[in-house]
Parts: sequence; structure tokens; C-alpha cells
Amino acid sequence: MPTYCSFPHLARNLRAQRGLQAVPDAYVPVIKMKFDGIEIDLLYAQLAYAEVPEKFDITDAIHLKNIDEKSVLSLNGCRVTDMILQLVPNVDTFRTVLRAIKLWSKRRGIYGNVYGYLGGVSWALLAARICQFFPNAAPGVVVNRFFLVCTRWIWNASNPVKLNEIKDSEYGLTHKVWNPSIYPRDALHLMPIITPAYPAMNSTYNVSESTKSVMVEEFLPYFCEICIFKFESHRNIEP
Repeated sequence: MPTYCSFPHLARNLRAQRGLQAVPDAYVPVIKMKFDGIEIDLLYAQLAYAEVPEKFDITDAIHLKNIDEKSVLSLNGCRVTDMILQLVPNVDTFRTVLRAIKLWSKRRGIYGNVYGYLGGVSWALLAARICQFFPNAAPGVVVNRFFLVCTRWIWNASNPVKLNEIKDSEYGLTHKVWNPSIYPRDALHLMPIITPAYPAMNSTYNVSESTKSVMVEEFLPYFCEICIFKFESHRNIEP
């Protein structure tokens, strides 16, 4: 059975791949490469099965039994993505809102976990939470409310953004779960946005005081612009 160490050697034999590079020391181990001209970040997880079951629900935490911590982290990327789509009230609205928010954040230079801002997963979780607050609203309205909620949100470890209730354990598993009342380091997180899949983790652990201030300052002008636009539009309507 291939392992994380042996898999890159097998993948190098693929004709269409270029520039394969394993990053085993990353928080989530990744294999970077170009395949047929497309950049791919390939995650690797080793399950405790001789073969993958035919009916395989990746969101079920039972698949985390008897696997190493790095495999749990790798699996959680897919598990979180699937669970987000299960937890939003309208998938099409969520996707439209997320595209708009990601475009805005990239243009404003506040996108990227490695830089201390929110990464793709964190923006997705934040957009999904706003969709939950306004389940029947059109995408444009949800984007409007996104800036309203983010401007007024009390950002600290006592008030995390989460899509569902945090479970301490599933199937008797004992993986570390984000909990600021137990773990002092968790209590220091500044803009906690919690992943919905067990074990719950903070997706914004890299946010610092300075990057938090930048993001909060970026939320406010767009909220104000929307309010001014609404006021002007209302004023210009003929009675």
C-alpha cells in the first residue's frame, strides 16, 4: 500500500505531470504538481481499510478511526467542503455569494491564510454563516448583509463563527477539538471561524491583531457605501 512518502515517487511516473513537489512538513501535508497544465494541490490520507467501501460517505466521522493525525487533517478538507454544502439553505445562492466575496477580498489584498488573512475555507465558512442568517434572501441581499454582519460582529474566542454545534467526540474518538474554555491557546484566537466537521478546528489560527484590524477596517467602508446607496436610491424615488 502506498504511503505519503512513497506516493510522490509513484506519481512522478505519470507522463502528464510536471514539477511534482511533496511538502510533508506543512500543517496539512500536500503534494504540489502540474497535471496536464493544471496546477493541483493533492492531499493524501491513508484509511484503515484494505479497500474503500462502495458506499463511502466522507462526512461520516467513523472513517477517522484508526488513522494518523495527518490523515485526519487531509480528510477534513474534503469533509468540511461537503458539510458546508449540506448546511447552507440554498447552494446556488451560497456559491454566488462566495464568488463575490472571494473576488472582493482578493482585490482588496486580504485573501490568504499564509499572510494572516482569511483563506478560501474561512471565507466560505463566513459566507455560509451569513446565508444561514438569511435563508430566503437573494444573493445580492446576502452580500449586502455580509458586510453588515461582519462590521457588527464581536470578534473574539467567546463568539466564534460556526455553522453547527461543536461536538466534543464522535464514535468515541479523542481528537483535539477547538475549545477556548479548555485550551488556553484557543482562547487567544482573534477571529475564530470554526470548521463544521469533527474534529472542529479554527480555520483562522494565523490571524494577528494587525491583520484583524485591516479586515475589520475593510468591512466598514463597503457597509457604509451600501447604506449611502440605499439612502440615495430611496431619496431619488418619485412619490
